[in-house]
Amino acid sequence: MSVRATARITAVRDGRGVTTLPVLESDGPLALRRTRAALPGAARVTVVGAMSAPLGGDRLAIEARAGRSALLTVDSAAATVALPGAGPEAPPARYDITLQLEEDAELNWLPEQLISAHGSDLHMTTVAELAPTARLMLREEQILGRHGESTGTLLSRLTVRRAGRPLLDQQTAYGPGAPGGWDGPAVLGGHRAIGQLLLVDPAFDDKGPDPRLLGATAVLTRLAGPAALVTVLAADARELRTVLDRAADELAARASGAEHRL
Repeated sequence: MSVRATARITAVRDGRGVTTLPVLESDGPLALRRTRAALPGAARVTVVGAMSAPLGGDRLAIEARAGRSALLTVDSAAATVALPGAGPEAPPARYDITLQLEEDAELNWLPEQLISAHGSDLHMTTVAELAPTARLMLREEQILGRHGESTGTLLSRLTVRRAGRPLLDQQTAYGPGAPGGWDGPAVLGGHRAIGQLLLVDPAFDDKGPDPRLLGATAVLTRLAGPAALVTVLAADARELRTVLDRAADELAARASGAEHRL
C-alpha cells in the first residue's frame, strides 16, 4: 500500500530576534525534530526517516516557509533511499519539496544524499520561491545505486524563482527509461555521484564569483541574478561531499565580503 505524507515547517522571527517554529508537523515517514542550531537566534530542523521510503507509488512532500528575517537550517539524519515498489506495476514514487522565503529570510537546505537503489523509480521536484532580499543555500546530492548495484530511475527537477521571476529551472534524468546517453562521456562519464550547491545571496548583486572549473569534474557558474551554482560529478559520496563543502565555505566567504576569491 502506498504512502501519502506531507511534513510542514514554518519558521518566524519573534520580537527578541529569535527564530521560532510555530509549525513543525511530521507525517508518515517524515519525522521532523527540532535540533540545536549553530548560530544564536537561529532555528534548525532535522528530518528523521521513520520508515523505509520512498517506495514505488509513495507521494511524499515537505513544505518549508521561512518568514521575514527568520534564520532556518533544515538537514537530515541519514541518506534517503529510493526503493522499488511492491510489484512491477507500481507507479513511480514522488518526493516534492516546496520552499518559501520571505524578505530578509535565510534558509540553508542541506539534506543528506538521495540514493537511487536498483529497481526504484522516483520523480523528485524542488521548488523555491524567494523574496528579493532572501538568502538561500541549497545542496543536492544524488547517488546512483548502492554499493555494487546499478542505479534505479531518477527524474529530478529544481526550479527557483526570485521576486516572481525565474532564476534557475533544470531537469535531470538517470537510469532505465531515461533519454539515451545519460551515462555517456558527454554527461556522467561513468560517475555515480552527482551534486550541486546553489547560493542565492543579495550580496552577489554587486559582483558575483567568476565562472571557473573547481576540478576535473566540477564547475562554478554565475547565474543571471545574485546567485552562483556549483555542479559536481564524483566517483563516490565522500568525494562529492568534500568538493561541495569546500565550495560552500568559499561561496559563503565571498558573499560575506571576506578577502577570498574563488
